[in-house]
Amino acid sequence: MRAPSRSSGEKPRILIVDDSASVRQALSDIISSDPELEVMGTASDPYVAAERIRREVPDVIFLDIEMPRMDGLTFLRKIMAQRPLPVVICSSLTEEGSSTLMEAMEAGAVDVVTKPRIGSVEFLQHSRMRICDTAKAAAQAKLKPRAAQPLRVEGKFTADAIIPQGWARRRADLESASDMIVCIGASTGGTEALRDILFALPAECPPIVIVQHMPEKFTAAFARRLDGMCAVSVKEAQSGDAVVPGRVLIAPGNRHMLLQRAGSRVSVTIKDGPPVCRHRPSVDVLFRSAAQHLGPQALGMLLTGMGDDGAQGLLEMREAGAFTIAQDEESSIVFGMPREAIQRGAAVKVLPLSRMAQVIMQARNHTVDMVKAS
Repeated sequence: MRAPSRSSGEKPRILIVDDSASVRQALSDIISSDPELEVMGTASDPYVAAERIRREVPDVIFLDIEMPRMDGLTFLRKIMAQRPLPVVICSSLTEEGSSTLMEAMEAGAVDVVTKPRIGSVEFLQHSRMRICDTAKAAAQAKLKPRAAQPLRVEGKFTADAIIPQGWARRRADLESASDMIVCIGASTGGTEALRDILFALPAECPPIVIVQHMPEKFTAAFARRLDGMCAVSVKEAQSGDAVVPGRVLIAPGNRHMLLQRAGSRVSVTIKDGPPVCRHRPSVDVLFRSAAQHLGPQALGMLLTGMGDDGAQGLLEMREAGAFTIAQDEESSIVFGMPREAIQRGAAVKVLPLSRMAQVIMQARNHTVDMVKAS
């Protein structure tokens, strides 16, 4: 059996498991089109996949949920119990299936992508980009503590495509708000990290807004899942939702989320626009809006994920007076996004995931200076 470890010069090898021949072919074509990836093989169901894995261990598995003979969730649990491997769930956009998806993420899947389908040229390009980027990130995911060497992904658009630079409220206006607002960005490994953070918070926590890279419809199920298990109130954000203590707003998949302010009232706006840093929603867009509308009344956190989305936005938050944190390498599933922020000087502190909830609660009814001194 081939060992699962590989040198840094080898391409990640992907095994595709789906009962649809057309989906297997579409995924194979998309992944093979990236010179940094290799399709190891395909399987029509988990039994065929298990036999293939006995002969050669892939670096990443793309796994469907609904399949004959054995469903994907059962197969995922067997993989994680017997030989943990990075698994990406490849599913259709359905409200019903999104609940099962949350179970898959909790069972150990590192990420989720939507199945490729016929659509506009823009959709197909974004789908291809998302699938290939997810495969690369999953290949670097730390299922057990080990060093990671994430690939930096350059984005075509910056936050300028959504919010112009060079505008911000007067500092006196920014400092007049009474509540510190927590802004969090995450990608690969973020669903688990966010669950750990939010589960540790009491109902009376500071206002929190989150961008988690996740496809549309799945974010609603993710929010419902968290709302049912956490003391805080969690919901998928809608335009006009107020940002208030005890509430967590999660950006909807495939839409950007911005903060807006009218006097002391802060709310969110959901809008379309091109992917920023290859993502929609983009952490950079949320963080820039926080820098412009909140200044020192914001706490920025950039968690696990591949690429550089959020790094520039976190720097803009810090320059606007916000307290900023990047997750440390040891506790990150993929250290790409936090590492990029640290290298740019965007993070005031670098902390493990286990400290995040504590810092959030220290920000409740505190000034930025008090948080810095803690």
